[in-house]
Amino acid sequence: MTVFSFHTEPMQQQWGDAYGHLNEAYYLVPFSNTTWVMQDHFGIGTDYFDATGCAIYTVETHLRYLKEVRMPATLHIETLMLGSDAKKIWFAHRMLVDGNLCATAEFMVLHYDTRAGRSMELPAAVQQNLKAAEVEARPDWVGRQINLTQR
Repeated sequence: MTVFSFHTEPMQQQWGDAYGHLNEAYYLVPFSNTTWVMQDHFGIGTDYFDATGCAIYTVETHLRYLKEVRMPATLHIETLMLGSDAKKIWFAHRMLVDGNLCATAEFMVLHYDTRAGRSMELPAAVQQNLKAAEVEARPDWVGRQINLTQR
């Protein structure tokens, strides 16, 4: 399985809630910070945007809270490339603290030309690099949906 270790950051004091742990809204912040690094890695970051006007827009996120995170904590984020096509990228991040899996976030993003105001295909080289980075087997927690009934 290809796992990227793109980003690590400390939990910020202002991210804590009244219970003394990472507020649910702030779990997404380090995941988002990791996505920026991932985009740079694949050549579709801010330099790419400046040159082309093309960006990656998130169209869906699925966030799972697995274990509480308390201050002080160092958030280590790992990335798994789940799949892609000409215009979309499906990936996930895992948040680990002291080696313990605390949260996961799954994303579907769209390659969007901000100048033309429409989605467009990713450059061929980027598509190839994304395909080459895909995990061989997806974790069992990806592709789920929220539901009251068990399957």
